[in-house]
Amino acid sequence: MNTLIDDPLSPAELIQLDLGQRSYEIRVGEGLVHDAGRRLRPVLAQPRVIVITDKTVAPLYLAELQDSLKREGIDCDHLVLPAGEQTKSFDHLRDLADGLLDQSVERGTMLVALGGGVIGDITGFAAGILLRGLDYVQIPTTLLAQVDSSVGGKTGINTRRGKNLVGLFHQPRLVLADVQTLDTLDSRQLRAGYAEVVKYGLIDDPDFFAWLELNGAAVCGGDHAAQTHAVVTSCKAKAAIVAADEREAGQRALLNLGHTFGHALEAETGYGDALLHGEAVAIGMVMAFDLSVRLGLCPAGDLERLRRHLNGVGMPTRLPTVQGVNWSADALMDHMSRDKKVRDGRMTFVLARGIGQSFISRDVDAPTVHTFLSDAVSV
Repeated sequence: MNTLIDDPLSPAELIQLDLGQRSYEIRVGEGLVHDAGRRLRPVLAQPRVIVITDKTVAPLYLAELQDSLKREGIDCDHLVLPAGEQTKSFDHLRDLADGLLDQSVERGTMLVALGGGVIGDITGFAAGILLRGLDYVQIPTTLLAQVDSSVGGKTGINTRRGKNLVGLFHQPRLVLADVQTLDTLDSRQLRAGYAEVVKYGLIDDPDFFAWLELNGAAVCGGDHAAQTHAVVTSCKAKAAIVAADEREAGQRALLNLGHTFGHALEAETGYGDALLHGEAVAIGMVMAFDLSVRLGLCPAGDLERLRRHLNGVGMPTRLPTVQGVNWSADALMDHMSRDKKVRDGRMTFVLARGIGQSFISRDVDAPTVHTFLSDAVSV
């Protein structure tokens, strides 16, 4: 069970993710990059870290993090990767592993992922496989990473067959979510992360969704108090689910709401800037509710309420026009059939009986899905 308490060290809140010996803290607040050295020292096996970041984040926060570590007597090396979803690849994983080995990484060396979900995913994966397991810390600098990918220990890379098909579960030692880092996100990236916030309301918290209807514009507009509440609520929700089902044997699959469709959309667009992950998830959540309505499971009014809210904050809710992409039901079905959640040849969906009433289903047959996708691509 997760707990939320005041953090006496700085104006931040703390969520405990309880996993026995693998338990760790998620701290949410302002100024946590500046204070990171003090936060990391208790979880270090040796006073040395290697920071993994990307070319976008490094100029913004690397020096501040290095200064914080140095003030605590912690040696710090770093590696800078290209920015973007394409970095989650075998080639970049190899380069990262070689770079870490070139820096004489030891089993007691802590890796620090400073960046968004891409950096967190590939750093966590490298930590899990190098020297048969290194500790790592997540310092997520995007809204999407703060509320989703930095928490729960899922790591991995993409392949030409699909998203996150190669990876492992490897929990971090600590997560520091500094909402001040959201100030340097462009509005599109911030909105893309907001899709994952909305997801928690749709899964099982209709009161949170109602709060977002009133405050979503403030979250996307840079209000730190609104952002902190959104991140804390999201992390509490995810921590509770992960604590109950760490390796997605059951209810953790609810966190995939919108992702079965969304990952297929990303694969079809090549994981580039044409469609960001959060944008694909937003469209995927609408598709999941639309399918639920067509199956007679969900009131049409809840679908329209979701679509209205996402449109209101500037999120896409329908398949976009993408240069070089000719949307087809057959292509999307092919991507979805290769999804890692497929069991016994049947696709797994998170459907809904309404806002805050999501559930896992493996009962939707392929012809029904194909007809649904055919209608979606024709709009």
